Amino acid sequence: MGLFLGITYTEGQFPANYVAIYFAKMILVLAALIWAKPTWKDIKFDAKQIPLAVIGGLVLFAVWVAIEKYLKYPHMGDRTAYNPFEQIRDAGLRTAFIAVRFFGLALLVPFMEELFWRSFGLRYASQTDFKSLNIGSFTMTGAALCCGVFALSHPEWLPALVFAAAMTALVWKTKSVFACFVAHAVTNFSLGIYVITQGAWSLW
Repeated sequence: MGLFLGITYTEGQFPANYVAIYFAKMILVLAALIWAKPTWKDIKFDAKQIPLAVIGGLVLFAVWVAIEKYLKYPHMGDRTAYNPFEQIRDAGLRTAFIAVRFFGLALLVPFMEELFWRSFGLRYASQTDFKSLNIGSFTMTGAALCCGVFALSHPEWLPALVFAAAMTALVWKTKSVFACFVAHAVTNFSLGIYVITQGAWSLW
């Protein structure tokens, strides 16, 4: 998670090299996730959680867009807002970038963040001996801390706070990090489609 956030910060410092840095980020973060493969056991496939997770993900996508579109509030910085259709002339490279961007947005980031926030962070903020708590078990103080830090790690802290609260409720109800991963993936994939079709580049 620290590696991901650090490289993301670097992207903003060197916008001319955004594509190369993003590709490097995906490779390095994926390698780190593979190295940490023993933690994957907390994301257990559970087909019965998929309908609720998909619906929840779509609702949270709509909420995120609505907040950004209709509410004026101070953001915690800005995203790179990279428009590949203006910045990348080579069609092959542009297609490759969009494909990798969606891989990161809709698969790698939800997988990584749900492992970190809903499996580890939520329990660790509740009790340092976090492994003694079952998935979906936490204190209200731990939930508040985890949601707050999650929100502050996003420029769009307000919809991120709503999202974190909803994910906390989802993991409490389902006891499933997999359900949170699916909901997160649906939200992010929908946001990606929205960004591409509406030109809302500030959202990715």
